[in-house]
Amino acid sequence: MWFDPTCPWAWMTSRWLGEVAGTRGFDVDWRVMSLAILNEGRDLPEEYARRMPRSLRLTRLVIAARETAGEQVVKPLYDALGSRIHPGEQRDFDAIVVDALAEVGLDPALAEETDAYDAQLRASHQEAIDLVGDDVGTPVVSVDGVAFFGPVVSPAPTGEEALRLFDGVVAAASVPGFFELKRSRTVGPLLHEGAQ
Repeated sequence: MWFDPTCPWAWMTSRWLGEVAGTRGFDVDWRVMSLAILNEGRDLPEEYARRMPRSLRLTRLVIAARETAGEQVVKPLYDALGSRIHPGEQRDFDAIVVDALAEVGLDPALAEETDAYDAQLRASHQEAIDLVGDDVGTPVVSVDGVAFFGPVVSPAPTGEEALRLFDGVVAAASVPGFFELKRSRTVGPLLHEGAQ
């Protein structure tokens, strides 16, 4: 699954996918894509454009942590960041970063934003785009080499509902000519229902 830590839709999908993986006994490869990179050069609404520096900062952070401490820190760091940003509704991104790094036991120096790993960030991002195209956002989920934007869910399904949704995604991925299924969202991100 490719995620941007700032995206509430990716957060809910990650909660769903984590639950299904635990129940069904498979591992998820957690990867980063950046809404800031995705939206480079695009004309964005002012409020959305103001979020892009946070997207870039946090995706850079996750990539820097991966490059310096290994793949195994990606999901715990995402959980630490996301739990503060999404259900925690914290808005002090300096504090969010410092506290998340401490929670995961990572070097506090990672809090300093750097472009040193931008090539790796862009490569991870591009991997998702190569699978689904550039008219998407986060999350991107790949099943057996077939990737989709989404599922976009609100709230994150749990229990049998989570498993049914996963089975549907797997079924859709098994059809070579299946590309898109969409309806307009009627609710925003319901972060507290089904949050883990």
